[in-house]
Amino acid sequence: MRESRLSHASRRNGPAVAVIDIGSNSVRLVVYEALTRSITPVFNEKILCGLGREVQSTGLLAQDAIDRALSALRRFRALCQVMHVGRTFVVATAACRDASNGPDFIVRAERAVGLKIEILSGTREAKLSALGVISGIHQPDGIVGDLGGGSLELIDVKGHRAGKGISLPLGGLALQDLSKKSIKRAERIVREQLEEMRWLKRGRSRTFYAVGGTWRSLARLHISQTGYPLHVMHGYSIPADEALAFAQRLKRQVPMDAVPDIEAVSDARRPLLAYAAVVLEYIIRVMKPKTIVISTFGVREGLLYSKLSLKEQRKDGLLAAAQDLNVLRSRSPRHAEELFDWTDRFIRAARLIETPEEKRLRHAACLMADIGWRAHPDYRGEQSLNLIANGNFGAITHEGRAFLGLTVYYRYAGLGDEGPSPKVAELIPRILLGWAQILGSTIRVAHLISAAQTGVLPATRFKSRGRKLTLVFNPRVAPLAGDRISSRFRQLARLVGRSSSIERHN
Repeated sequence: MRESRLSHASRRNGPAVAVIDIGSNSVRLVVYEALTRSITPVFNEKILCGLGREVQSTGLLAQDAIDRALSALRRFRALCQVMHVGRTFVVATAACRDASNGPDFIVRAERAVGLKIEILSGTREAKLSALGVISGIHQPDGIVGDLGGGSLELIDVKGHRAGKGISLPLGGLALQDLSKKSIKRAERIVREQLEEMRWLKRGRSRTFYAVGGTWRSLARLHISQTGYPLHVMHGYSIPADEALAFAQRLKRQVPMDAVPDIEAVSDARRPLLAYAAVVLEYIIRVMKPKTIVISTFGVREGLLYSKLSLKEQRKDGLLAAAQDLNVLRSRSPRHAEELFDWTDRFIRAARLIETPEEKRLRHAACLMADIGWRAHPDYRGEQSLNLIANGNFGAITHEGRAFLGLTVYYRYAGLGDEGPSPKVAELIPRILLGWAQILGSTIRVAHLISAAQTGVLPATRFKSRGRKLTLVFNPRVAPLAGDRISSRFRQLARLVGRSSSIERHN
């Protein structure tokens, strides 16, 4: 039996899994570490084939596109063998289901890849996109729009529930083909299609979740033009009025090579940007959402999410990712849960108030609090901040990323004069920045007490009398109390407006 050569986490959670997505624009292979609640890509390759570029006008997949796609599938089959992937799922979308030579192509594609290919219906594709958003966005509430090369899928989501989706021939390549490369004609086509979608008005003042590579390119361009400090696509949020103005401006700027910062977008994506902007403009006009949020979790992630048990699906995606990081990078993974309980007790003793979301983020911070210990001491805070803020995981907003990263930064670096990057700190309100400093300082005290070892923190407790907080060491751990702990605890107590003391029970 061949042993997987992927990481310890993959062996612990099962074999690697892969999804091959035969789209209208690209054919992509993504290999994930294991089939878990928090899936981690270990390999991602796409080949732009343009299968759907002529389907609307000719009804056929172009021969040169077919040849490129079959070559890609043969390579992907070999890669899955080299990487010892346990199970591979292959799906095909709009171009293959719409083209008259689609069935013949699928027969040849199945021989090339050596696997059965599922041709997704429009409603099935919409449902998987919705499940992807549900897996990657914490408690989503709005409408998902998955813009591919051949089609646009729209579906309502709320919490763990997805409505019945629809599919429209408004993908970038399809619009380019139908309109004969005229933005004016494309506008008319989009307007006629979307004005009939009256149910989109149910999304008023909610969120529009944008799924698909061309919309990610729009977001990348927006990030570059605005100087936004966090270059993470997933969870990137734009107020609807700002997104509308951006889309209107972009559709007029043809050719795309003249657009400021266009270098942020790949050459292959640039011709489709204006069509994506047109679709986004009319969705905003009809739906009137409050916010546009980019989701990098879509059909592939939704497909894998659908394979999980209901118990696994209901797990918090952020905490699942934090637990994986804890196991992979911490000195003593079980210590993190003791730390979460210890910070709980401190918050009660200090009479602090936190929202459910702040408690959720605190739990994640405790799980990630020791991930930087292998770095040089001078850079542990900075490296941990970068790892968390730019981490490849979902179920967290950009504000949440900044808060978590800053909390662990303060855990390592303290509250010295230099401080973290001011641009990252600007992503969160001042009150939340203050909470990150308090929580980071609390974790800093705890790690000095326990050296990240289990069984120590449960042997300490807090007493609160008036404005005074006392940290009590039980007899078993009394020798661990010292001047450095007293100094750090005094600083922490000042942060929450208390005086402090330490007691040793010998």
